Amino acid sequence: MIRTMVIEDYDQVKALWMTIHGFGIRSVDDSKEGVERFLKRNPTTSVVAEEDGKIVGAILCGHDGRRGCLYHVCVAEGYRRRGIGKEMVVFCMNALKAEQINKVSLIAFTRNDIGNAFWNCIGWTKREDLNYYDFTLNEANITAFNR
Repeated sequence: MIRTMVIEDYDQVKALWMTIHGFGIRSVDDSKEGVERFLKRNPTTSVVAEEDGKIVGAILCGHDGRRGCLYHVCVAEGYRRRGIGKEMVVFCMNALKAEQINKVSLIAFTRNDIGNAFWNCIGWTKREDLNYYDFTLNEANITAFNR
């Protein structure tokens, strides 16, 4: 079952994130408070997939009124290659369309071979015409990568 994510899902979603090899978790943004802030700003666009009574997939999805963005797209290893990821992406895209968002982006680490193959397979375009920059406003927001 695919449905809108709510803050009550946080513990299961974080537990799922912690099982994903190479996944980057930010100390502030991915805390319960950070995710709650994100969901309050974007109450209809994030998604979870449930099977066997547990959350097996999740996407944080939001927009700034102009462009949508997908974050932390993941499916538990034992549930992959069954269409769950694609179904969640379609859910997010429809939610963004309902809010009149016309373009969606995401960032995938270059070393994330599984993720990059997934995005290519479902028709996303890898941009070669731009550079991605960021600037850290909160040094306490450290990214730790799962091993």
